[in-house]
Amino acid sequence: MYKNEDELPITLTAEDIKEILQIGITNAYELLNSGQFHVVKIGRQLRVSKTVFLKWLNGTNEAG
Repeated sequence: MYKNEDELPITLTAEDIKEILQIGITNAYELLNSGQFHVVKIGRQLRVSKTVFLKWLNGTNEAG
């Protein structure tokens, strides 16, 4: 488990989001597929930028 934001990888997987939010893996994938932030698909894996995710989490992302 990550102790602080600096330990997070530059891109987050569903497993990372699961750990950060303490939710199930299904909910983590639903969040990644929700369209709430930009997600990159690499092969079968979904990834989101740490910066984008943390802005969303802190409520500082700007719609537009």
